[in-house]
Parts: sequence; structure tokens; C-alpha cells
Amino acid sequence: MVQGVVTGHFSYDAFMSDYDEFAYLEENLAEWGLERPRPHVRRAFVAVEGLRHVSALVWGEGPPELVLIHGSAQNAHTFDTVALALQRPAVAIDLPHHGHSDASFYGARAPLEHASDVAAAISELTIPPLPLVAMSYGGLVGIVIAHEHPELISQLVLIDITPGVNASNARHILDFIDGPESFANFDEILARTSAFNPGRSQTSLRRGVLHNAVERPDGTWVWRHQQHGRASLQPTTDIDLWQLLQEIAVPVTLVRATGPSSVVGDEDVEEFVRRRPQDQIIDVVGASHSIQGSHPLELAQILHHLL
Repeated sequence: MVQGVVTGHFSYDAFMSDYDEFAYLEENLAEWGLERPRPHVRRAFVAVEGLRHVSALVWGEGPPELVLIHGSAQNAHTFDTVALALQRPAVAIDLPHHGHSDASFYGARAPLEHASDVAAAISELTIPPLPLVAMSYGGLVGIVIAHEHPELISQLVLIDITPGVNASNARHILDFIDGPESFANFDEILARTSAFNPGRSQTSLRRGVLHNAVERPDGTWVWRHQQHGRASLQPTTDIDLWQLLQEIAVPVTLVRATGPSSVVGDEDVEEFVRRRPQDQIIDVVGASHSIQGSHPLELAQILHHLL
């Protein structure tokens, strides 16, 4: 076991002692028609800065073949179906301030600072270099990692994100993320999630909420990324992510959703091609912004070929 890493099949949350995050894998397999045994998966914690921990799901028992990073307001479990379909050893990391990772001093959206924490987790949990698959906000973090820590990454796969995405073309996503600070009960938080994800099954959405929210002692529910309160420091914002993307030495693939909730417009694609003319763009027809949620088997197939 790597020094500084704690592993185990247990719940990390004081308010959800009866929550078993691995109890839904069989349901997940059945829903997507994946006829295979439940894989070995464990939760790991990596110390960063000696004070905080970044958490991750470690899939399989061999050396990880890829790293997965989720988007803003999500967590590592968003890639469960993809990992189940791929059947490859992998590490899915909870971004700082998200999932089971500790709060960041810089809040939930700070790509430069979060990249440093995630890079430390990649160094501890894998044998670099290896492919990094990063979705939405996690993709911005991934760009920083690939640029600042080139020894860790062999290729970068961006899922429905470019540095050109802004608050305007991501308004429908931000409206969901920046919603109520808490919910009176589980039904209320599930209903809001369903309203913003009309094409997803209720079973998958229910799993997603259970993985991504916690119940307080008074019975109210709060998203994991909102449970830490306000950030105490201002994040770094003066970084040119387009320039960093252009300078990355390893191959970069953009996997773009074409459904109505995609945030990558034609102008973003044109700029990506201008900056990375040697790289490829793959469209997933009809997919939502969270391709791993709406079209996980197609995404798994794409990753299988890329890897």
C-alpha cells in the first residue's frame, strides 16, 4: 500500500452510516444489460498538503490503465457504468470539494489549485504516465494537469468541454448546480434532479443522488459540493486555458455531446481545431452534457478504442 493512502469498504460520512456506496453496482449492471460479475472496487484517500485528503474509487486489482475526473457538482461515481463496461483497472477521482474529498480552501471551482491536488492523487494511486479522461469542469482541471505535470499524462480526453465554454452557453447546467442550498427531504432533491435530466431513468438518477448528496441530522438533504460552505480564499483566475491546451505535448481528444444540453458550440470546435489541428473530435449523437450518464456504453467504446 502506498504511504499516505487509506483504503477500505466503508462509509466516510457521519450522517450516512447505513449508506453502502458499492451496494448499487448489481443494479447498475442490470440496468445497462452488462452480463458480467461485479468487479473489485475500493475507496482510497490520498493526503495532500498534510492536512486534507483527495478521495478516489480504484477499479480492478491491476495497475490502473486510465484516470477519470468528473465535472462540477458531480463525483467519481458518475463514471460507474463506464468503468463497469470498460472492465479495465482505473482510478476515478473525486475533485477537491466534491464527493468524499475534503473541502478545498479555494471552493468548488478553482482549476489551478484543484489540479495540484489531483496530480498528487494520480502520483500516489497510479504508475504514470497514463491517459486522463476528464469531463466538463474536470476537463479544465485536466488541461492544467497535462500542461503542468506532463510526466503524469500520456493522453488527454476531454468530455464535452473546451476553455471557450462560458456561463452563457452553460447556463442550463449552472442553473441546476446553483440551485437551492438544501432540500426538505430526499423526494425533493430527486424531483429537482429528474426535472433537469428528463432522458435519464429514475433508478439511475436515484443512485446518482444517493452518491452525490448527504442527509443532515434534521432530515434535510444537501449536495456534497455544497456542504462545506463558502470558500475562504479566492481562486486563481488569470490563466489562459486555451494557451495551456495548445501547448500540451500529448494527444488530446475532444468527445462532444450533440444533445440539447451540450455546452460545446461550433465556435469552440473551430477554436479547438485551430489550436490542436493534429487531434481528433468525436461526436456522440444525442448525448447529454454528461455523456457518461446518458450514453455510457458509447463512451466506454470510444475510450476502449482510444486506449
